[in-house]
Amino acid sequence: MRTATVDRKTRETEISVSLDLDGSGEADIDTGIGFLDHMLDSFARHSMIDLKVRAAGDLHVDYHHTTEDTAIVIGQAIKQALGDFSGITRFGTAVIPMDEALTRVAIDLSNRPYLIWKVTVPKPKLGEMDTELFKEWFQALAQNAGICLHIENLYGDNSHHIVETCFKGTARALRQAIAPDERLDGASPSSKGSL
Repeated sequence: MRTATVDRKTRETEISVSLDLDGSGEADIDTGIGFLDHMLDSFARHSMIDLKVRAAGDLHVDYHHTTEDTAIVIGQAIKQALGDFSGITRFGTAVIPMDEALTRVAIDLSNRPYLIWKVTVPKPKLGEMDTELFKEWFQALAQNAGICLHIENLYGDNSHHIVETCFKGTARALRQAIAPDERLDGASPSSKGSL
């Protein structure tokens, strides 16, 4: 079973994540940040990953530590659940529209993390959340899950729509990439023999 539970405690945050890569998209999210909860709920539903997140952080300072650390732990849990990455499809893509916004996402689950972030969010805040934190979230996810992740917002005006297409696009591309490829019969999806 491709499941994992990861706990991480620092002086700034305490995060617990449980996930099942072969779930049905059930989400049970509580980070203390309303907009982030909304995005993680959408991420779970569109990736079809069952995701439970509990986060307690120094929100009296700002939302940075909780946002970044949540992605760190989710990324670690994804990597743990994937094991040695054998038998997976490895690549995934998505082009996601939401009203006036359109975002393209491409993923290589290569165990070589990298983020390309070509996204400009017009507003500095969504609710109480600084929009600059979304790049930090995706960077931490890519680094800790071993994902080469390219996200490009092609166009859009509404900040909520732009950010939500980034989460949904990443979820949909990840759903493809983690899917077992039956023709590999458990082998590594790399000419090198391992990722």
